[in-house]
Amino acid sequence: MKNNTINKKEIEKFSKIASEWWDPYGKFKPLHKFNPTRINYIKKNTIDHYKIKSKSLPLKKLKILDIGCGGGLLSEPMSRLGAEVTGIDASEKNINVAKIHSLKNKLKIKYICSSPENLKTNEKFDVILNMEIVEHVDDVNFFLKNSSRFLKKNGLMYIATLNKTLKSYLFAIVGAEYILRWLPIGTHDWNKFLKPFELIEYAKKSSLEIKKIDGVIFNPFNQKWNIDTDKSVNYIALFKKI
Repeated sequence: MKNNTINKKEIEKFSKIASEWWDPYGKFKPLHKFNPTRINYIKKNTIDHYKIKSKSLPLKKLKILDIGCGGGLLSEPMSRLGAEVTGIDASEKNINVAKIHSLKNKLKIKYICSSPENLKTNEKFDVILNMEIVEHVDDVNFFLKNSSRFLKKNGLMYIATLNKTLKSYLFAIVGAEYILRWLPIGTHDWNKFLKPFELIEYAKKSSLEIKKIDGVIFNPFNQKWNIDTDKSVNYIALFKKI
């Protein structure tokens, strides 16, 4: 019986480059470029769902769990938007980087070295972020089941990942890793990519109902990521706990 989702090779891979999390020109450069789009997407859809009217700190009083938080690239913006943030990651090096950076920036974020199945808390969250993480875990079904148990009823879970298509292989692996060298070679395993319908089926088993699903594409001319109808490479799925 499966009792953990941690893929040791994946953890080691990201631990080796943990010191580069906050370098916008380093190994995580693509995530730094992707971040404004992710933040705006989460902010807008969360505000709409919870019918929030405050503009200064729109996510105030909301509890957010950022799973696979890495060095805190999403946890920190969520905290600045007013949310009470907990970030977890199975890599101790990632968590240490995240803790140091948040202290430097005087942000109150709770960071814990853990995977969802090992997280010891009775807390329930309004929003759970599983961004660019499901393609790095060993068992997606088990991972979502354990993530979902921390989500309040009617709460939101965001999942960003890569579609399993020929185009995603050419763009995300051949292009991004081997030709453009945006990412270290071996960052992604195409066999772990998920088609949207597969992700939706896994989510259903964990009482997660799909609210919307959008593609995310990169514009090479302005070097920006945009939300789009094209889901053939990157996509973000938004689920509600039922």
